[in-house]
Amino acid sequence: MAQIGSKGNNLFAEGGVGTLKLLVYLAMTVILMVTDHRGGYLEQLRASTGLITGPLYRLAGAPARLARGISGYLTQQHDLIEENRQLRRDVLLANARLDRLAGVYAENNRLRDLLGGTHGLRLNVQLVSLADVDLDPFRHRLIVDAGQDRGVRDGMAVIDANGVMGQVLEVAPSHATVILISDPSHAIPVQVMRTGLRAIAFGTGQVDALEVPSIPLSADLKPGDVLETSGIGGRFPAGFKVGTIVSLQPDDTRLFVVAKVKPSASLDRGGEVLLVSNDSSAAEASAMGPPVPPDWQPPSAPEIEP
Repeated sequence: MAQIGSKGNNLFAEGGVGTLKLLVYLAMTVILMVTDHRGGYLEQLRASTGLITGPLYRLAGAPARLARGISGYLTQQHDLIEENRQLRRDVLLANARLDRLAGVYAENNRLRDLLGGTHGLRLNVQLVSLADVDLDPFRHRLIVDAGQDRGVRDGMAVIDANGVMGQVLEVAPSHATVILISDPSHAIPVQVMRTGLRAIAFGTGQVDALEVPSIPLSADLKPGDVLETSGIGGRFPAGFKVGTIVSLQPDDTRLFVVAKVKPSASLDRGGEVLLVSNDSSAAEASAMGPPVPPDWQPPSAPEIEP
């Protein structure tokens, strides 16, 4: 029992010393505060301390400055991306118009407007983005983010900046399915820009190869000839590039030639395409002639005197 009592006394004794130390510290603090207030002895000490705390303040504010910098950088990047996207759209439209004009020019030079060319036809053009790509060996499809809600119809031609990619196969309210010209089940009417020879190009199941069979041996063809849409059938407007002939080989019967064609369009790349269709309203209007003035009346027949 005596040992327990002695331990308790030591605890109380330690508690008393702690209280005394606290009072001493408080008294020293009060003395230092009064001395500093009256004499300003700690001013230099505070200035020296500021040299140490300044970097700490800057370090503490570094996350905020970094966040502002990142936000500004991301904003600038977003603006640059939008500007780049708009420039790509402009280039896409410009290249499509140039291809169209080149085709019309060549067609006019060869007087092919009498054979179902593009005379009197205008184009409806709509820029859309790719949502998915399906390049299965037996089916080549694209999904675009435009459907019935944006006026997309079955059969509309699909092109990029370099040439024809395919045509719209199925249309849903918010998206559409496009079959590529490289699909094994797809065929597209074409003509040779140099000679005007008309043929049909078939898909081979490879995104970098088309095939034009049943070409007569007497046909004037050579590697490097460019194929363009002929306009026959009304699905594809005339004058758009389809591909370039890379080789000519005789078929199994040795009576015809088969042309291997490299597509002009980037069938497995790109993010935006154009949906193109002919607008024949202008042609119908031009065929009807100028509008009749509202006050015009047909001339009356001359009276014949008896």
